[in-house]
Amino acid sequence: MRLFWGNVDEKEIVKHVLDYIPSGFCGKLLDVPVGTGIFTYMKYQELKDAEIICLDYSKDMLAQADQRFNATGLENVRTLQGDVSILPFENSEFDVVLSMNGVHAFPYKEKAYSEIYRTLKIGGDFIACFYVKGKSLISDGLVNTILSRKGWFTPPFETAESLRNRLDRNYDVLDYHIEGSMAYFKARKK
Repeated sequence: MRLFWGNVDEKEIVKHVLDYIPSGFCGKLLDVPVGTGIFTYMKYQELKDAEIICLDYSKDMLAQADQRFNATGLENVRTLQGDVSILPFENSEFDVVLSMNGVHAFPYKEKAYSEIYRTLKIGGDFIACFYVKGKSLISDGLVNTILSRKGWFTPPFETAESLRNRLDRNYDVLDYHIEGSMAYFKARKK
């Protein structure tokens, strides 16, 4: 994985991204896509007073996440099968929307960005990390020759510049980093 992300320690980035959420957070959080919950289950143990909804398109991923959350006794975490491009939530419902390694996989990225924005409260935080093209020849090559063909990553992909421009239109960008081929950030809805 270190080689794939452009000689970046993914675990360090995940830690940094999850640190954007304060340990005492007690609001409503949407995690999309949750995947297997491998990145977040330990952080969620610190958020006992938060309401956490974890959404993923894959029923298999959700089953693994459910098993992981149940094994660690997380009672305030609920999983839900769904599509990020058609979120089944009200406008301005969430204080935080978290997306760990998801945006590069979303097939309808414009709709996904729109839905994340719609469901986030004004003053709420969009926190994410994902692949950006043009920063690592190895990453770009693997994405184009293997990951996109297998359907694990879905073009078009953001560049560091296109992502920053997108965020600046709708958010106050509180923290923004590019390391290797990974972007990670915390942006507050205006």
